[in-house]
Amino acid sequence: MSPLNFADLDLLQRLAQLGDASLDALPFGVIGFGADGRITRYNKFEADATGLNQAKQIGKDLFTEVAQCMNNFMVAQRFEDALNEKQALDTTMDYVLTWKMKPTKVQLRLLAEPSSALRYIVLSTRAPVA
Repeated sequence: MSPLNFADLDLLQRLAQLGDASLDALPFGVIGFGADGRITRYNKFEADATGLNQAKQIGKDLFTEVAQCMNNFMVAQRFEDALNEKQALDTTMDYVLTWKMKPTKVQLRLLAEPSSALRYIVLSTRAPVA
């Protein structure tokens, strides 16, 4: 199987199949969370990029305790809408993270499927596409 890339069309399905060690080896940030907003997966890249303790993020509410800068109509509401409408979500956008860190330009990929127990935010710190 080929290595995972941020832009892979089947990224959601492939992330769901990865063990923790493989998730930690990825060259981009990954946050997996349930319909209740609680984080169940938080990879090493993301922890290193944010300076947050990886293990301590598990079980926290993503949008109210960890990433308040994403608790808005552009990120959190899109997941909520997809869940309520039982629709898939696969959106990539340029974004600026601001909570508990200096403003950092990233690309976010929001991934969710009605049949999947976990939703994912995937973050690339590479320069956003112009």
